[in-house]
Amino acid sequence: MRAITAVFALFIATLASAPAIAQQQLWDWQIWHQPAASEMAARIEWFDLYTLWFIVPITILVMVLMLIVIVRYNARANPNPSRTTHNTFIEVVWTVVPIIILIMIAIPSFDLLTRQIVPEEEPELTVKATGFQWYWGYEYQDGSEIAFDSLLIGREKYSDPEAAMAERAEYGKTDEAEYPYLLAVDNDLVLPVDTVVRVLITAADVIHAFAVPALGVKKDAVPGRINEVWFKADREGIFYGQCSELCGKDHAFMPIGIRIVSAQQYEAWKAAAADDIEAANRALMASIEAGRRSVEVAGN
Repeated sequence: MRAITAVFALFIATLASAPAIAQQQLWDWQIWHQPAASEMAARIEWFDLYTLWFIVPITILVMVLMLIVIVRYNARANPNPSRTTHNTFIEVVWTVVPIIILIMIAIPSFDLLTRQIVPEEEPELTVKATGFQWYWGYEYQDGSEIAFDSLLIGREKYSDPEAAMAERAEYGKTDEAEYPYLLAVDNDLVLPVDTVVRVLITAADVIHAFAVPALGVKKDAVPGRINEVWFKADREGIFYGQCSELCGKDHAFMPIGIRIVSAQQYEAWKAAAADDIEAANRALMASIEAGRRSVEVAGN
């Protein structure tokens, strides 16, 4: 386990030194994971890369062996086929080597699965996410009675551009770089940074799936059943996900928007959201924009 932790720490250091592009969403010609916004997402990415180092050599080896057999042992090149029935050395190799490979994959795999199921810290906040056809509903399980629905906005970008832009403007989300087409929602799920969050996931009609790649979260939402997942975002921003279980004609139009903010901004939003969720969202966005401007002024 110590060796796995050491290798993972090196991987995290490499990620930290890389340029932060497209921090919380997809980008053109993307071929790898979204940049991780939680330790769990980083571990998943590390494990993906780790297994790739086994998959690629094995694939190449099998392909080379197949080509050798095709070229060297076809009927024309080898008219007198060998009648060998077994080879002890080869049989030992192709038994022992796969066992070693499977053990090397299984150990970090079980470690990752354990971490995904059992959080290292007690969750500080619990939110219930319910999938509907075709949007998400959220309820904060902390006595605040904050509950709201989160629906896609700007869907009519091509069929009715003016209506789509008007809807975006209503929520102050006209910048498509920050609020992408088919991912922006009217009410983001607001959560504090550096906080262990438990999400209770269910559905009201058919099976859905709650998936946010940058946070390392993906879990089925099943009617009549409560599934559980957790994460701890390590940086602020908006992180997008989508329903990942085919759930009907508008399956592609029920995104997930999670806005991670500072503890102070979260507490201010929470106090206001108890009375008026839309006003709380507007105040939060104004606070974030003011913070950006102050950073830009300081930078200049």
